[in-house]
Amino acid sequence: MQTSIVIFTRVPKTGDTKTRLTTARGGILTDDEARMLYEGCLVDVINVCIAAGCGEVKVCYNASGDRDCLEQLLARSSDRSKIVEVYPDQGGSFDDCMQYAADHILKAAPGAPEPAAVIIVGGDIPTLQPYIVQDAVKKLHDLAKAQPGGSALVEGACQEGGFSLVGFTSSTPFDFNKVFYNMDGITALDMLVAKAVDKKIPLAVVEAVPDVDIPVDLASMIPVVKALRAASVYNDAILVPEHTLQVLDELGLESTASPPQR
Repeated sequence: MQTSIVIFTRVPKTGDTKTRLTTARGGILTDDEARMLYEGCLVDVINVCIAAGCGEVKVCYNASGDRDCLEQLLARSSDRSKIVEVYPDQGGSFDDCMQYAADHILKAAPGAPEPAAVIIVGGDIPTLQPYIVQDAVKKLHDLAKAQPGGSALVEGACQEGGFSLVGFTSSTPFDFNKVFYNMDGITALDMLVAKAVDKKIPLAVVEAVPDVDIPVDLASMIPVVKALRAASVYNDAILVPEHTLQVLDELGLESTASPPQR
């Protein structure tokens, strides 16, 4: 089954990228440092998707983003030629942009071969590993093959009720309406699951992967990427997030734990 793996991202821009990590928003990074960190994360995620080798790798970026700047980042990936398409979303809400990222793939032009499935991943999940992407594709394919209409949905959770990965087939009755923006306070992951239950869509889950939005996320991520680097010496299957680690080393960032008060 043909599958497209889409990295859904904003083009990193100083003052407009990961602002909740900056000192202006109570964080610890400057605007430039926040941009640098996200650039490292994004390149590492792209490399994971390339290394997974289980689908065509594509990138969907914000319509207002600088394409030339993005291309400079893509050139830092492990193999730019493996990124078969780069396309902008059409703006609007986050729900609208995510919907377009999927529709662009699944609703092909008349006469064009239609991909059977899409897997969308975020650019801010540097601990993502190739086996997680492979697992998502396999579970999606297996579920779809078992259904008469080929309907199937797969998700990978992240913290605070979000998800870092979502995938579905072209015949799946799923949309992103009110997934990220709703007036009822429902988390994105709860809304995704509710839609699956309501529409009786077969659902699979893969290993959770945290994203990096706020300072506590950053503090939690740093020991994990360092552990991946150490463990990779003994496990060739681990893809080290080298670009993220390079930024952390350059900025001298460490995660600390305060001793208990007596």
